[in-house]
Amino acid sequence: QVQLVESGGGLVQAGGSLRLSCAASGRTFSSYTMGWFRQAPGKEREFVAAITWSGGITVYADSVKGRFTISRDNAKNTVYLQMDSLKPEDTGVYYCAADPYGLGSPKVQNKYDYWGQGTQVTVSS
Repeated sequence: QVQLVESGGGLVQAGGSLRLSCAASGRTFSSYTMGWFRQAPGKEREFVAAITWSGGITVYADSVKGRFTISRDNAKNTVYLQMDSLKPEDTGVYYCAADPYGLGSPKVQNKYDYWGQGTQVTVSS
């Protein structure tokens, strides 16, 4: 089993930056594809970014491409989401998720077997 704990959320002004972290338990973290998703108030949860087990492939939603960077440190069992040039529409609860198999599109939520509890990101205008 894998447990995921997000941190790093908070309140920031538009144009600012935040760095989210997701700490994972479990010896097999390094073999998992990891993803970040977010849910804005009144909206469905959506894909933000994903990274393969080696870090060799990253995928981003069009809305964050060029502003967000996903990375991972397998030695620390941690995945990160660096968020720059934040916009009010980036506001939401951010979740990290783990996919044990890494097959198919990383944008598909039901591929991910493990989810964190989420961390709130609020961007003021």
